[in-house]
Amino acid sequence: MKRNGLSRSILTTMSGHATRLVLAAALIAAVMPAPAAAQDASYGVPGDWLSDYVSARAVGLGGAFVAAADDPLGAVWNPAGLVLQSQNAFALETARYFEGTSVNAFSFTVPARTLPTIGFTMLALNSGDFERTNELNESLGEFKQSDMAFLISGSKAFSPRFSVGANIKIIRQQVEDADASGVGFDMGLMYGITPRVRLGASVLNIGGPTLTARDVEESFPLEVRGGLGLGYLNGKGLLSLEVDHRDGPGTTFRAGTEVWLYEAFGLRAGFFESEPAGGFSYRLNQGLQFDYGMSDHDLGIIHRVALSYRFGGFFATSTATPQVFSPLGENSVTKFEIKARTKAETREWHLAIVDKHGETVRSFGGLGVPPAHVMWDGKDENGMTLPDGIYHYRMTVTDDEGRVLRTENKTVEITTSGPQGSVPVIVH
Repeated sequence: MKRNGLSRSILTTMSGHATRLVLAAALIAAVMPAPAAAQDASYGVPGDWLSDYVSARAVGLGGAFVAAADDPLGAVWNPAGLVLQSQNAFALETARYFEGTSVNAFSFTVPARTLPTIGFTMLALNSGDFERTNELNESLGEFKQSDMAFLISGSKAFSPRFSVGANIKIIRQQVEDADASGVGFDMGLMYGITPRVRLGASVLNIGGPTLTARDVEESFPLEVRGGLGLGYLNGKGLLSLEVDHRDGPGTTFRAGTEVWLYEAFGLRAGFFESEPAGGFSYRLNQGLQFDYGMSDHDLGIIHRVALSYRFGGFFATSTATPQVFSPLGENSVTKFEIKARTKAETREWHLAIVDKHGETVRSFGGLGVPPAHVMWDGKDENGMTLPDGIYHYRMTVTDDEGRVLRTENKTVEITTSGPQGSVPVIVH
C-alpha cells in the first residue's frame, strides 16, 4: 500500500500493523494515486500528493496541462504559461476525497507589460483522523497529516511565441508533532509553433525540496513534463497531450480535450491515471468562471470545484448604447463604446457586425489605438438600411507582438415597425 514518505517514517516507529493503520495508508494513497505506467513500482515516493495534483479544469483534460497552463493554477504544471494570461486573476478550489481528506488551492496572478508576470499559489492537503495503535492493537489516540506547498512564480515572454518561467517552491509537512520544510525550484518553457499549436515543457523539483523529519531525510524526485496543445474549431476546441517522467514511478501518458459549445459553456473529457475523467466550465459573466471536474478512483468518484475571477490587466470591451434602436425613429443610431489596453503597442482594431446568417454587414477598424466610440446608423457597407432583426457584434484588438484580444459576442437590435396591434372599430 502506497504511503507518503514522511508518514512512512513516522508510522514505522510504531509497532503493530493494525487494520486501521492500513486504512490510513489507503486514504493517503487515495489523494496520491500512482502513475498508471508504474503503479506497482511506486511505494511512498516523497511529494506524490503534489505531483499528482490536478485542478478542476486540468483533470477534465486528463491532467495534460503542461502545454495549456493558461489559468491561475497553471503554474503548478508550467510557470511559463503565466504569460498567456492577459488579466489579473485569482482562483479558489477544493477537492473532496475520502474520510475527511481534502486538497484546497488558492492562486493569484498579475500580468505585466515589460516586467515578468508574477503569481502566487498555495496548495494544502489535510487528512481526516487516523487512529494510532500499539503492538496489542490498543488505541493510542488519533493523528492527522497536513502538507502545504507555496509557489512564488514568475514568467517572461522573450518573443510572441517563446516564454520562460520559474517557481520557487516551499513545502511544509506535518504529522503529529513532527514537521519538516524544504525549498525547491521548477523551470518551464512554452513555444507556439503556430497560433493553434503550442509546445510546453517543465522540470520540477530542481534541487529539492528535501524534508527531514526525525532524522529521516527525503527529497522530492526530479520530474520532467512535456506536452502538445492543439487548437481546433477556430479556437473553440483544444486537444492536449502530455508525457510525464518521474524518478521512481516512471513514465505516464495523459490526454484530454476541451470544447466550448457556447461563449459561456465548455465541456472536457480525458483519461487521468488510466481512469475516465471529465468536467465543464460556465462563465457567469466576462470575468467570473465556475469549473467542475471529476475523476474515477478505486475508492469512488473524486469531485473538484473551482471559482475564478479575472479583472483589469489587458483587455478589450465594446458596448452598444442603446441596445435597441430605430434608424427611422427617435433613437436613430447606436453608439459602440470602446475600451482596450494591450501588452505591447496597439497595432490595429476591428469591429464587425454580422447578421443572423453569420454574414458581416458592417465593419469598422483602423490602425493604432481604437477611438472611444463608434456610431452606427443601422446601414450596411453600401449605405442601405438593414432589415429589422438582431445583429451580433464583436471587436478584436491586435498589438505589435501579435497578441489578439477579443471582446464578448454581444447583440444589438434594429426595429422600425413600431408598436403592433389592432384598433377596435365601434359602430353607433
